[in-house]
Amino acid sequence: MFKKQWPAFVLAFVLPILAVFWWWGGFNAVSVTETVAGPYRFAYLDYEGPINDMRKPQRMALEKFTDARIAPGDTISVILTDPRAGNGKVRAQLGYLLADNAAVPSGLKEGSVARRPVYSAQVQAAVLLAPSKAYQALAEALRKRGRDIAMPTVELYRPAGEADRIGVFTLEMNR
Repeated sequence: MFKKQWPAFVLAFVLPILAVFWWWGGFNAVSVTETVAGPYRFAYLDYEGPINDMRKPQRMALEKFTDARIAPGDTISVILTDPRAGNGKVRAQLGYLLADNAAVPSGLKEGSVARRPVYSAQVQAAVLLAPSKAYQALAEALRKRGRDIAMPTVELYRPAGEADRIGVFTLEMNR
């Protein structure tokens, strides 16, 4: 019976899943380079908890930008601790980049990351898919050099600005 049904199964289930994965950037290549990045000035909220709940405080930070009528820059996450060592829990600073002359919205802290040499992994993919692709590619590139991912890392996400486009995710780790 299944032999006759497999084309319908592929059309109804497999192709839509592959199409969404492609649209989200699941097949896009990650470029890993050695470069110099920063400096960054940002406003953030401290976070400590499961890595999969980090979007909630990120949205809270965005609300503070909106309430203060300050234009946020790209999303920035400074991941301070390794989730592999903390059973999926991290300490992080979650917020948005600030223009040089912009005020820090009330309720947020001001942070900065100096200009420094980094390993950078960059991919054009949906915000939910991009971090895993970038960390995987960076880990593979570092393994070839006899190294491993070391915290802190800086994650930047630049939205595409259009509802039907995906943004660019950049992961940076100090060299």
